[in-house]
This record gives sequence, structure tokens and C-alpha cells, in this order.
Amino acid sequence: MDLNSANVSFEPVIWARLLEGRKDDIPPDAAKYLLSIEFGESDRVRMQELADRSEAGLLTEQEQAEFDSYLHIGNLLAVMQSKARIALRRIPVEVPRS
Repeated sequence: MDLNSANVSFEPVIWARLLEGRKDDIPPDAAKYLLSIEFGESDRVRMQELADRSEAGLLTEQEQAEFDSYLHIGNLLAVMQSKARIALRRIPVEVPRS
């Protein structure tokens, strides 16, 4: 086993499976809230720094763990937001009666 596999966090994978296994749609208010979640500026800057260092092969073990965490959380957020978009598309449009 290499060092990176020892640092893998299983929580995001488990959360993704929980969300995928859900049969009913996300309520509209929850879906809208999920779509409003995004990384702040300081996190985006840090992710870019880590990505640049990763491409250059300069990440320390701790930085690699941090970068992996950002990637895992970003992927989980993407899955949650995808499910939210699908749920909002399924909301029936009410046509006003005249």
C-alpha cells in the first residue's frame, strides 16, 4: 500500500452512496440551498496553489492530503448539486387557470 492510499478519506464516498441510493427527489428548498453552496475565495486560491504545486510535483504529504480533501469534497458537492438540479427540473410547472 502506498502512502497516498493510507490517507484516503472514505467519508465523501460514503456520503455520495447515501445520496445516490435515495429514491425520492430533494425538496425544492433544499435543492436551492445545495445549489447556493460554493467554495469561498480563499479556498479557491488555496486549491489553485495546491493544484499548481501538484502539477510541479512539489506537494508535501500534508499538502497532498489537503488537496485530496478538497477534491473529495468538491466531487461530493458536485454530486449533491447535480441531484438538486435534477430535482428542480422535475417540479411540475403550474399553469394558471383563467
